[in-house]
Amino acid sequence: TTGGIKILDAQVILHPPGTSLSKLTPLAIRPYPSRYESPWVTRQGIEVNIRPIKPEDEPLVIKFHKTLSDESVYLRYFHSMSYTYRVSHERLARICFIDYDREVALVAIKPDPENEQGELMGVGRIVKYRTTNEAEFSMTINDENQGIGLGSEFMRRLIQICKDEKIEKIVADILPNNMGMRKVCEKFGFKFRMDFDEQVLKAWLDISW
Repeated sequence: TTGGIKILDAQVILHPPGTSLSKLTPLAIRPYPSRYESPWVTRQGIEVNIRPIKPEDEPLVIKFHKTLSDESVYLRYFHSMSYTYRVSHERLARICFIDYDREVALVAIKPDPENEQGELMGVGRIVKYRTTNEAEFSMTINDENQGIGLGSEFMRRLIQICKDEKIEKIVADILPNNMGMRKVCEKFGFKFRMDFDEQVLKAWLDISW
């Protein structure tokens, strides 16, 4: 209505204390998964906050993309992609505003004396498949922060999220020359198969809960 909202009907359902979550009606929008937020210390002793992404992180993501080299962009997206397209609001709205159900993205943020929001170092993400109990992972770390163990920390946390979500397998397509990503996957026991038709390395890890 003009000047406000009119509620025609509302209903509240109460459950006894201690009711199992599996017996409750699922929420239409999943709450922010704060349980996946915790600090991590780099090899250089810098304390980093790793947490699920938020819609208000869009300005940080824009600055983050300024720090990516052409090679890092190519290894992540398998083709060149202009900065203008990567930071368009229409694209970043889909990346930053997620449902935390089908998709979970983690961001690593370190203190920045020039920005109280901090500096975005990298993003790790899983997206669940709709037809199978699998999830695809991806991660992007800017050039300055590669080689400090962040990729391994992202992978450790993404695997744990998959376990919490009862996902049976985590998979990804990797370019054969992406040696950094291959080393991270090898560290966690991923298996590989070269797909010569697609010219990508298929990587997967079976997850036991």
